[in-house]
Amino acid sequence: MNENVEMDQQFEFLRRLLHEDKMAEFRDIFLDWHIYEQGQFYFTLDEKERHRLYTYLSPKEIADMFDVIEEDHEDMEDYLAEMSPRYVADMLNEMYTDNAVDLLNQLDKREVAKYLSLMKSKDAIKIKELLGYEDKTAGSIMATEYVSIVDNQTVRSALNLLKKKAQEAEIIYYVYVVSETNRLLGVISLRDLIVAEDDMLISDVKEERVISVNVADDQEDVAKTIRDYDFLAVPVVDSEDRLLGIITVDDIIDVIDDEAASDYSGLAGVDVEAIAETPLKASMKRLPWLITLLFLGMSTATLISHYEVLINEASILAVFISLITGTAGNAGTQSLAVAVRRLAISDDKDPGFFKLILNEVLTGAITGSVTGIVIFAVVGFWKHNYILGFVIGVAMFCAITVANLAGSFIPMLMEKLGFDPAVASGPFITTLSDLTSVLIYFNIASLFMGFFIGT
Repeated sequence: MNENVEMDQQFEFLRRLLHEDKMAEFRDIFLDWHIYEQGQFYFTLDEKERHRLYTYLSPKEIADMFDVIEEDHEDMEDYLAEMSPRYVADMLNEMYTDNAVDLLNQLDKREVAKYLSLMKSKDAIKIKELLGYEDKTAGSIMATEYVSIVDNQTVRSALNLLKKKAQEAEIIYYVYVVSETNRLLGVISLRDLIVAEDDMLISDVKEERVISVNVADDQEDVAKTIRDYDFLAVPVVDSEDRLLGIITVDDIIDVIDDEAASDYSGLAGVDVEAIAETPLKASMKRLPWLITLLFLGMSTATLISHYEVLINEASILAVFISLITGTAGNAGTQSLAVAVRRLAISDDKDPGFFKLILNEVLTGAITGSVTGIVIFAVVGFWKHNYILGFVIGVAMFCAITVANLAGSFIPMLMEKLGFDPAVASGPFITTLSDLTSVLIYFNIASLFMGFFIGT
């Protein structure tokens, strides 16, 4: 049986238990599921069914589910509004701090203040601290539930402490060694801790070279660190190396998804995350880019009208305008995608700015040459005019080379200036390529007008 069909049947059976008020049987089945599956079932319920679910499950059980399901789901604010404020506060108390912060960041300040006032003082203080960090930094995505020990205790006492804290910690595969002032001194993996002799001191088994990130580091840089070192978690410290929290690999997966969506949104010139918006809201978000590109496109139309006399004398030139502009636009978009990707995965070993530009220009020259030769042969054979084919081929070569240069140079320049290179979107590069292609095409054509006037 198809897995999705089987899951739908299980959802339907569980929903029937919910309607029939069979609480004990519902809980036995629901809590036996993986938390991800619980979340998917939750999303299928209507408001009335969710209200009944809240009476069946404790805030802790709902918190476990909310820790795993997509925290930026478009209806999260509505879900919280359905619950009583006390229920929400108790749920937030049970969630890991980083996930609770993600949830609260979607609410207005009045709602956040209301829930914080109802939470346990200790948990509310931690969340307030994390809410104060700038968005998309290490501080904004770190968790404060970690296990730390001091270096003058024995392995036996450290294991006993780990057993006590394991239930509350988000991850226990790394145990961090700190001083009395909470300064990060080292790290021990769970494996090393288990195999060490019970009477050995932590100072003798810890790894003193610790890879950490600063609380103000960009989340994308943190993701690169975890990727490069293949970590399950990385410690977050302040400027004085005091341990503030940890960032786990599951949070980094979310960061990678967010960054990929952001890059794709930039390339497409539209917010790809806004898939559930109403047509009116979606239109209002897309219109600014479209209007901007419309005016840029008008400059292309104005440029074409400037060569109206040329087109009247040789109307055949009009046939190939869209061919040249379209091909150049595609080449520019390809170059843009490669440049943005290269910048996203770049490190200190990458070649210099000018070398990258040179490589892309050479790539454009090669692809432009091949494309130009092909179109030269096709047009020459088709129109029985190899001079016209030569003009189209040379224009194609130049247009593709320039488009490749623009597609790589613009995002790299923006990155150098401190802007998001993905903002150099595909539609923008395409429209810019149209403008330059038309300029190149008609200037080359004007040099050979005598060969195809009247065609």
